[in-house]
Formats: sequence, C-alpha cells, structure tokens
Amino acid sequence: MCSDQAEFKMFVALWNRMQNIYTPSIHFLMADWLEQAWHSGDRRLLLQAFRSCGKSTIVGLFAAWLIYRDPNLRLMVLAADSMLAKKMVRNVKRIIERHPLTSSLKPDKLDQWGTERFTVNRSLELRDPSMLARGMSSNITGSRADVIICDDVEVPKTCDTAGKRAELRERLDEIDYVLVPGGTNLYVGTPHSWFTIYAAAPRQEIGEEIAYLHGYKRLTIPVLDECGQSMWPERFSLDDIERIRSSAGPNKFKSQMMLIPVNIADGVLDIGNLRFYDSDLYKSAELQGLYIDGKRMVSASSWWDPSFGKSGGDRSVLAIIFADDEGNYYLHHMAYIDIDPDSQIDEATQQCRQVAVIAKRFYLPSVTIEINGIGRFLPNILRRELAEMRVPCAVKELSNSRPKDLRIMESFDAVMAARALYVHKHIRKTPFLTEMQEWRPGLKNNHDDGLDAVAGALSLEPVRLKRHYMSGRQSWQSGNGHHQADTNFKV
Repeated sequence: MCSDQAEFKMFVALWNRMQNIYTPSIHFLMADWLEQAWHSGDRRLLLQAFRSCGKSTIVGLFAAWLIYRDPNLRLMVLAADSMLAKKMVRNVKRIIERHPLTSSLKPDKLDQWGTERFTVNRSLELRDPSMLARGMSSNITGSRADVIICDDVEVPKTCDTAGKRAELRERLDEIDYVLVPGGTNLYVGTPHSWFTIYAAAPRQEIGEEIAYLHGYKRLTIPVLDECGQSMWPERFSLDDIERIRSSAGPNKFKSQMMLIPVNIADGVLDIGNLRFYDSDLYKSAELQGLYIDGKRMVSASSWWDPSFGKSGGDRSVLAIIFADDEGNYYLHHMAYIDIDPDSQIDEATQQCRQVAVIAKRFYLPSVTIEINGIGRFLPNILRRELAEMRVPCAVKELSNSRPKDLRIMESFDAVMAARALYVHKHIRKTPFLTEMQEWRPGLKNNHDDGLDAVAGALSLEPVRLKRHYMSGRQSWQSGNGHHQADTNFKV
C-alpha cells in the first residue's frame, strides 16, 4: 500500500460525506475490523451482523477500496441468487464512478462496464474481470479470483431442508478451486438454521467433526450488546428492538438480530401459552359487526388443508381464525372433516358441502384451500356448493412448497410467545391440543394436520372485514348500510 493511499475508514467517511449522510459507529467498527484483518494477512473472514445494519453496504465499499488499492485484483461475489450478487456489483460500480479517489479507474470502453461484471483500468492483461457476480447455482468452473465475497449465501431457500444444506456446502466447497493461492474468502450473513454454515461449533448431528468455517476470523455484531444496549441506538432504539422481537418471534429474533443459531426442536409448541375462552361469535345488527367476548373482530382467515386419507393417515382439516384490533387471534373453530363412505355422493362433494355450511355459519369472507396434491380440483367444487347455498364467500387457492415444520414454527412462534392466541374451549375436544403436545419437528409420521391448518390460517394476510357488499352478500362488516346523501346544493 502506498503511503498516499487512504485507509478504509477514510474511504468510507469520504463516500458518506458525498452522500450527505453520517457514518455511524457500527460502520466504523466493521470497517476497522476489515482493514485490520486485511493488513494482518487474515484471509479467511466471517462478518456476522444483525439484519438491516448495513453490512453489505460496508462490504461493497470494502470491495471498491481493495480495487482502489490494487486495480489488478479480481473479485467475485457469490450470493444465494444472481440478482443479489448483481446488486452488490452495481453498487461497487457506482462507488468507483463517483468516489473522488476511484473515478479514474472507470474504463473508456463501455463493454468493460457491464451489469454483472466490470473491469477497471489496470496494468495487467487478465482473463477474469475486476469484479464478477454469480449466484449459487451458477457455474464458476474455470474462473479465478483473488477475493471471493460470499454475501448472504445462506438464506431460507438454500438451507430449509437437509438436502439444500448439503447442496449449499457442496457448492461452497468449489470456492477452493476458484480462489488463487493466498486469496481472501469473506463470508457475510446471518444464521438461518441450527445447522448453519456459520456455526462456531461442529454440528455432530450431520457428521461434522469441525465447524464448517473452522479457522475463520470472526466478527459478530448482535443488535444488543452484553449490557442490553442497542449497537445502533440512532436507528434501532430499545423500543424499536422490542417491536421487532414481538413481531418476528423469539426464534427469528435470536437468529437474525442476535445471531444465535436456533435449534427448531427447542421451540416445541407450549400449550401453556394458549388462552382459552368459551364465548360464541355473534353478529350485532346495531353495531354492525362480529364480536367475540365483547370485542369486535376486524379480520378473519380460514384455511382448508384437504385430504382423502383413510383412518390413521392424513386428515382433512379446516381452521378458522378471527382477530381483534389489539393484535389478538381467536382460533374459533376447527373441523376435522369426515365423510360417509356409504353415501351416494362423492367424497369431494361431501367435504365441500361441509365447508360451505361452516363458511355460512361463521360469516367467512373467504376460504383458502391448499391445492398441493388432491386439493387442486376442489376449489371449483367448493365454489359450486357455495353458490348453491347462496353463501357469499370467496375461494382462494394457495400452493405451499416450504417444509411443513418451518411453516408451523414460523406461524406460531411470535403469536405464541406473545400469548396472543386464544382458543375456543370446544377445540379441546378435537385432536389439536394433542398434536401440539406431541409434535416434534423433523419427526416422521407426525400427526400435525390440525397444526398445519392453523399455521396456514395464521400466515394469511388478514381479510379485512370493513368492506362494502352488494345485496345478498355477508353483511356483518361495518359500513355496509345504505345512506342517502343530501344533494340539495346551491351552486
């Protein structure tokens, strides 16, 4: 490094001053660590910092600073998908174009200045560009790089099953064939699984004898320090952090904000956090709304997870949830749907008729059907039955591809932690509570059909009940009455 070259902290401060923004202390902390690691010759680095703290911004500036120091360097960005990788490359391009210390590096030929790769003015003729973006599924065979930045390579879609986690490790192992001897490998991200690649200790459950990133120099910055104070108080006050904790739930908060890998098995559902009630749902003509225990309901969601399974197999379950304006959820009704095998009516129609009757009874604005498998042909049958019964209820179709264990935990996590899930006492007579007590994530043959249906209802974007309906439609929402406006204006 030449004596007249700026240190990284100065490089960052100059850039931020050009943007008319201040540089928070947490960004200086990351910048200091990256620069010291670079000067000390540490070439295996792991930077973990809480979500939305600007770690990718700092790493982008670090990439630009490295090119500023040595224009002959070749950098590769790997991300979960190519769009994320291109985003960082575009950011570094803009920095090089506009930073007062790097503007001379922009080449005259536009073909050297692409969206996913660019080459600065440099003294060496090299086959690989100055910076290249690649997704995890891309072919990197034949490429060479002096620095590889793995920016958020671990995200839910790359680690939510054992197969995907194994594939992620296999892809990352290819880095050794791309990185030149003495090159730098920098990982940037947050843990999304107990079996995270960022774990400090080996996961013996999957046969690891050493941690995947064993020997890497680490910087870990959770949102709260050891004294419980915010690491970025100007942007994340303690009240803001508590709101994030409440909305995200304890498991997600631990992993994404405190950077503690979470074992999903430690979050087994605790029925002690449920709150029970025995009030009926009633419609108030005077107040024009639906009420439970004196509280007005402001949204409703219903989820039907259908099945034609025989006894002992999957069950067909409909779950109905109402919500009040205080953030409480009311699991008001669950139907484990049975059919009459001796009936002359086909099984699909029998189930749809039962769902239509329930939709009418509870004034449902819509029913969502999980259409994976046999559910694909049920929506039209249900629409027919609703029409014949003159029930003004919409039918929505949704396909699920995410693992069931994750869907259940993510849907229940925050609401259970807040003790905001109320359950009608009649549900004690269903298998639901037994499912909750006996459920273990990852266990085969879990009896979890009711859990899955309730998780689906919780995950839905609430259907707001304050809507206007045509004549003949459900009329329990407020604001559905007629009003004649005074038109006797003098103009």
